[in-house]
Amino acid sequence: MDVRVYYEDTDAAGVVYHANYLKFFERARTEYFRARGLLVSELAVAGYVFPVVRMEIDFVSPALHDDLLSIVTKPVQISGASFSLRQQIYRTRDGRQLVNALVRLACVGPDLKSRRIPAEVRQVVQVEADTESL
Repeated sequence: MDVRVYYEDTDAAGVVYHANYLKFFERARTEYFRARGLLVSELAVAGYVFPVVRMEIDFVSPALHDDLLSIVTKPVQISGASFSLRQQIYRTRDGRQLVNALVRLACVGPDLKSRRIPAEVRQVVQVEADTESL
């Protein structure tokens, strides 16, 4: 998924404010599932929500105002009620990696209690996680 850095995403020096990478990652996760036929909104209506429960982020190099960024999302691990994704942000004009994150999401119901990941999500994540590693 590509994202353009707008002025509103930056600090006074024109550098992307660190918390905005979380927004970029969230959008990319949603689009990752959409591209595979799964809508996060429909999963929520069915009683499955996927909150972030852990995130490790390495800020490698800054993104700047007007940069076009490419966000790559890849499953790396799945268990009964959680899964991990590797998310990386690259600047498209030079291919430089700017941010690297490992994100763990839990599967919970409307009561916020753990639930097993639904089969359709498991199928997408498991197939792609089998080809990746932490």
